[in-house]
Amino acid sequence: MDAKINNQQAGIGMSDPSVAEFDTSKLLKNATEQAKNRNYQDLFICDVDSHHYESEHLPEILEYMDDPVLQHFGLSSGQIGRSGLIPQILGSQDMAGRVTRYPGRRNEKVPAKPHRDITLTRRWMDGMGIDVACLFPTPMLSLSTHPQPEVEVALAWAYNRWLCERILAEDPRICSMLYLPVNEPAQAVRMIEHFSGKKGVVGFLSTSNQKRPIHDNENLKIFAALQAHDMPLGFHAIYNWSDPALAQLNRFIGVHALGFTFGNMIHLTNWLMNGMPERFPKLKTVWIESGLAWIPFMMQRLDNEYMMRTSEAPLLKRKPSDYMREMYFSSQPMEMVDNRDALEVTFRMINAETQLLYSSDYPHWDMDLPSTIYDLPFLSDAAKRNILGESARKLFRLEPVLSDWKLEARAAKSASKRAV
Repeated sequence: MDAKINNQQAGIGMSDPSVAEFDTSKLLKNATEQAKNRNYQDLFICDVDSHHYESEHLPEILEYMDDPVLQHFGLSSGQIGRSGLIPQILGSQDMAGRVTRYPGRRNEKVPAKPHRDITLTRRWMDGMGIDVACLFPTPMLSLSTHPQPEVEVALAWAYNRWLCERILAEDPRICSMLYLPVNEPAQAVRMIEHFSGKKGVVGFLSTSNQKRPIHDNENLKIFAALQAHDMPLGFHAIYNWSDPALAQLNRFIGVHALGFTFGNMIHLTNWLMNGMPERFPKLKTVWIESGLAWIPFMMQRLDNEYMMRTSEAPLLKRKPSDYMREMYFSSQPMEMVDNRDALEVTFRMINAETQLLYSSDYPHWDMDLPSTIYDLPFLSDAAKRNILGESARKLFRLEPVLSDWKLEARAAKSASKRAV
């Protein structure tokens, strides 16, 4: 009955076998064949941006919430997106149910142990040839827009505790940059001090939508704490149709195209022009889920403005693009258009061989398989290895844990060589 209701809510009838009998391994059958045909067993692949739906585990998460009033408020509806804890975002990511990963995930059958999210994450990782995945929330990416700061802080603490204890501690192949309530700097610093060093915590995450400029003096204590703990800071893009700059758009395709770059463009500009790379030279930044096409534009535009008005950015000792080439960028959604020459120039401009990190954004509708990197003809084998996993391994200080099928494939290959 519950499955029927879920499907009806998603606008899909029970007769749709892709939803009623949903199975991640079957869904990614072609991706698995692709991984084996390209010999991914010889590569370490790290996905620096993937997602789960924490909303499906609200009762578990709220067990970790200290505020009993907010806890009761969250449990009263049973759905995180409708509980008042997280603002709703307009848009149709699932394309009215046509992207079956969205409605289907609720019905997928898993064993009692390990945790459901571990099983589902392992299934898509194995299906795509991923060894280690950096896992992020989904509805909570809009949490920073909540008008009540105490709600953002309380839910961030609860989610991070739950994630560390129930997921990251149980599987070495899953890591995360924990959600950071940047709107409340004192709480953000407490969070950095508390969670740094815990198993699977490889950094901390800000979202694009913030109530204050990223360079605000109140935030400096956050960056100092991150630098002291050698924890990278990620900026995960998210659109917000209610943003005044995007509210003029009348199609979701426009909001998605511009929204995911606009927020990071604003933060990156403020980050550079206010001299953050010079003030916190050891703090590494990762710009996530904005694609790549915007980066050359920003390099050229900011360099041009800076050279005409250097007095307005007195802390900078180099051109903005020089600092940008030392930042890290995630690959998804990589603009795979007809002009491959433009992509090659982009890779060269951003020092992709050392600074670009592969990401899938699974299970979202615009996800990218590892082949988006592996199949690029202008990349050397070394560049492919770095982008697909080695650069992330160094940045996050990861143990190169391999999936079971890769270990088996390597063992079989070694046995075959010994036999010869």
